[in-house]
Amino acid sequence: MKNIFLALFVALLMTISPKSSQAETIQDILNTHEAAIAKGSRKTIEPAIAALRDSGLPEAQKILETWQAKELWQRKADKAFFTAEKDSGSTYNLFDVVTGAAEGQADKKELKQIKPNSGVRGLIGAALVQFQLLDADIEKRREALVAIGRDPNASHLPALRGAIDGEPDPQIKAEKIRLERLLSVQYETDPEARIAAIQSLKGDLGVDARAALNPLLATKRIAVLGEAEGNIARELEPGDDDFSQNEAYALLVNSGLAQPVPSSDDIRNALAANIDQGSVSGIPTAQLSNEETRLRAYNTLAENGIVPPAITAAEQRALVAAHKYFEVYDIADSRITDAAQDTLDSIELKVGMSQAIDLGLDGLSLASIYFLAAIGLAITFGVMGVINMAHGEFIMMGAYTGYVVQQIIPDYTLSIIVALPAAFAVTFAAGVAMERLVIRFLYNRPLETLLATFGISVALQQLAKNIFGTQARPLTSPAWLDGALTFNDVVSISYIRIAIFVLALVFLVLFLFIMKRTRLGLEVRAVTQNPRMASSMGINPDRINMLTFGLGSGIAGIAGVAIGLFAKVTSELGSDYIVQSFMTVVVGGVGNIWGTLAGAAMIGGLQKGIEWMNPSNTLAAQTYMIVFIIIFIQFRPKGIIALKGRAAGD
Repeated sequence: MKNIFLALFVALLMTISPKSSQAETIQDILNTHEAAIAKGSRKTIEPAIAALRDSGLPEAQKILETWQAKELWQRKADKAFFTAEKDSGSTYNLFDVVTGAAEGQADKKELKQIKPNSGVRGLIGAALVQFQLLDADIEKRREALVAIGRDPNASHLPALRGAIDGEPDPQIKAEKIRLERLLSVQYETDPEARIAAIQSLKGDLGVDARAALNPLLATKRIAVLGEAEGNIARELEPGDDDFSQNEAYALLVNSGLAQPVPSSDDIRNALAANIDQGSVSGIPTAQLSNEETRLRAYNTLAENGIVPPAITAAEQRALVAAHKYFEVYDIADSRITDAAQDTLDSIELKVGMSQAIDLGLDGLSLASIYFLAAIGLAITFGVMGVINMAHGEFIMMGAYTGYVVQQIIPDYTLSIIVALPAAFAVTFAAGVAMERLVIRFLYNRPLETLLATFGISVALQQLAKNIFGTQARPLTSPAWLDGALTFNDVVSISYIRIAIFVLALVFLVLFLFIMKRTRLGLEVRAVTQNPRMASSMGINPDRINMLTFGLGSGIAGIAGVAIGLFAKVTSELGSDYIVQSFMTVVVGGVGNIWGTLAGAAMIGGLQKGIEWMNPSNTLAAQTYMIVFIIIFIQFRPKGIIALKGRAAGD
């Protein structure tokens, strides 16, 4: 008897097991949902996608990816699914969707290509996330995180939590943990876990963190006769700036607590609809030309119950005064909203601090540009006392030199390395020629110097237009200067600005070395402080003036290469910086390199600060800055650091 029961049990297993095993195959899942898959409707496709996603079969990911890529085919005869590859004519080779084994051939008429629309592909992509989060390919895991962040939903949360512990890459693991926190803020059903997730975002400067927290503080306005119920954000007072009397009454109307006030058009339409033998409520239509008569006629209709009654201003005020008004959070749990508000406050504090740092970096960056543009002028104007209105054109010449070098040397890194000394050589030679031919005859004659250099400036601009045309020429930075150094979502600075800042520091050190450690610097300082005494000691003032003017012009040329990397290289390039260069030198203190540095820092920081307060009008910011500098010079006419030497006596 025992053997009989055992045999029956084994037979039962044999009949059940194949069916159970077969039900777990991909083909059976596809066959079960073949109608929905073939139809491809977003409304009916979700069960099929969910069945593949939750099957636990390793082949499910490949099927979903094949389906999403429109590479899934169905044979019409038996509804079986394959991948297909065109052979010849209308014949296609069929392959098993999982193993890739050949499954024969079929004519195209016997097949149907499954082409999911964009909506279905989006659902498939969401289902693939849980597979991609655990994929061996690190790029696919990273792409899955980007996909979740772009279109998050509650279904991603379990998959994301399950993919954290086994993540081998520390950076991606940190991204998974942060993304899990963001999704928990939005979709977690356990209040305690949700509050913990909210609190974990304190100090997070990511825009996505604020985007997740802000909806938690969404409110609606309500009007009640007594005290409000729910999670109250604040009580509103009619007549405040953000809640007028009219808004209060409109809220009463929307809440069904008051009758709407008929507009002038409503009254006109009501009167027109109730004209009887040339009159309305006994008032001839000819007398309805003024608002008072129309309102009297309308009130008569209201007393007869024909139209809704008109609400007087006094009645409106009385109704508004009889109710209380509140903003109520959409989320009923005050612990969640309190935690969200506290976290947002901490984030806003850190954002404010980061914005201040970012503004400081912007000011420092602009100051380095102004310093680089003005350092040559600090030599020619500050040391020699020459008002060189063509200084901006030396900057322009340096930028065009860089452009010409890049036409010869296509490698951007090498071309910039070559362009810097080339620009110095070209503008140094131009400066020496200008000093020998014009400037040396106009020393101690500032008005004539100004007019002469202004004429040279105009001539150089026209010469540049004749040679290079009026269109902007590209001066391309190397690839390693692309992008920006990003500290967080608020603070960043471009690599070009960093390079210009470094270049400005290099020239500061170089200038100090030349002036303090070389014979040329010693002679320049001697001629600056007492030219007659320097001449009696064997120093040639004409030679020193020539070299000094050439040095200042050469440095302006190098500044042109640097500025041209981010500004448009045109014949008017120098005009954009000549005013700021003079202001930098004058405010800092004529003839002192430290004064030029201080002036650049003050002007750059001041301009960025004014632009931050008035970001929509940069022209106004420059105007305010000039006004401030004029006032500043009234109190410190010699600048931040006073000049010593020949020009001080001038």
